[in-house]
Amino acid sequence: MEYAIEIENLTKKFGNFTAVNNVSFNVKKGEIFVFLGPNGSGKTTVIRMLIGLLTPTSGLGRVLDFDIVKNPEQIRLNIGYMSQKFSLYDELTVEENLDFYAGVYLVPKDVLQQRKREILEMADLVGRENSITATLSGGWKQRLALGCAIIHNPKLVFLDEPTGGVDPVARRQFWDLIYRLSENGVTVMVTTHYMDEAEHCNTIGFIHYGNLLAVDTPENLKKNQMKGQIIEIKCDKLMESLELLKTVDFVKDAAVYGQGLHIVVDDAKRYLVTLADILKSGGVKVANIKHVNPSLEDVFVFLVENESRKQFIREMM
Repeated sequence: MEYAIEIENLTKKFGNFTAVNNVSFNVKKGEIFVFLGPNGSGKTTVIRMLIGLLTPTSGLGRVLDFDIVKNPEQIRLNIGYMSQKFSLYDELTVEENLDFYAGVYLVPKDVLQQRKREILEMADLVGRENSITATLSGGWKQRLALGCAIIHNPKLVFLDEPTGGVDPVARRQFWDLIYRLSENGVTVMVTTHYMDEAEHCNTIGFIHYGNLLAVDTPENLKKNQMKGQIIEIKCDKLMESLELLKTVDFVKDAAVYGQGLHIVVDDAKRYLVTLADILKSGGVKVANIKHVNPSLEDVFVFLVENESRKQFIREMM
């Protein structure tokens, strides 16, 4: 079996609302697969179907070669799952939470003490075994939640928005743990809306309002998905400049990027001077203008805009 996860035409509807629309992709064993999209895009719904908490309206799916409709119990016993909200018991100690989840996952008693030691070391919680979970910082709670999810040593782990609401240092430390899991052969599927978290993963799936826009490596997405080149502009009157450039015929797309603008054109070299002149004639002071390689954010914005145009055309027909 080459893939840990296989999905074909997976769809979930709630009444007239389509939360996930005809999604298909595979996740290779041992890779870190990131499901990237804004809140409400369908990421969590896909995960809940994969682990048997929701029944698909249509489509097929297999997790660790178990059918997601026919074998949900087998799936849940063989995977780790960390939900968006910390699923820890605040009134229990660190060790009591580990013991509880070990019981849920049927961890044999003869290996439990060893697994707890490994988890405590991984999460940097050695010496805090008797601490009440409610007293832990967000970063420590996060690492403990991951430890509870992998106490039974699963080969596949689902992490649903695991770094939401924690500081940048805690995010970085948590991702170090994810990389360590992958190095040990664990397949990891992560949902996030942070572009920087997806940058160093094996495969990214872009999802937007239930539609899967693209699936590929970060480098291939930046290399193959953009239909045009990026010009980065640093200037004053940012929003006025954006509205002005959106009216220019050769500008395919324009968006705010950090403290500047990213402009999509067919030929960056050809239009650099022209764009600077247009802004200056509009009373804008241009500090810097240059051709840059696309970022993941550029790719995502481009794909979303392209999907919106397609949807508009479909609705007009």
